[in-house]
Amino acid sequence: MRVPRLLKPATSFPVRRWALRLLSVWLLAGLMVISVGARAADVQPLEIVTRSGVHVFSVEMARTDEERATGLMYRKELQEGRGMLFDFTPEQQVSMWMKNTYIPLDMIFIRSDGRILRIAENTEPLSEKIISSGGLARAVLEVAGGTARKYGIAPGDRVAHPLFGAR
Repeated sequence: MRVPRLLKPATSFPVRRWALRLLSVWLLAGLMVISVGARAADVQPLEIVTRSGVHVFSVEMARTDEERATGLMYRKELQEGRGMLFDFTPEQQVSMWMKNTYIPLDMIFIRSDGRILRIAENTEPLSEKIISSGGLARAVLEVAGGTARKYGIAPGDRVAHPLFGAR
């Protein structure tokens, strides 16, 4: 009696190729989650009203201890019109630094009424020097270094965002 040789199904090669493609997609998605993991998930619009007009930004929200601790660390760039808003509710004395932050930033310290308290311009990348709010602040907005000067943003200007109530 002759034992028939088992043949591989004709679809085995395409199925294997499909499985490899699916595995590649899963790996790529996982890498994207890891690389984006340091970013705050919630992006919202924010407006700053200055003498020169209203300037609109898209800001990532840093609300949790982990998001606030990581901030914009390890980023190699920050696009114009983008930033991160750190929620320090309740209003308090706030201290920041630039450890592991590769790009210069403007740190805009904001009171609970939405008024800008202080601006630390073009902070030094990778510095562990403490940058203080200089008073009670509800939030800190970090934007690319030079943004405040470019748009004429100054202490006393108003920030419009739901964090500061309806405006």
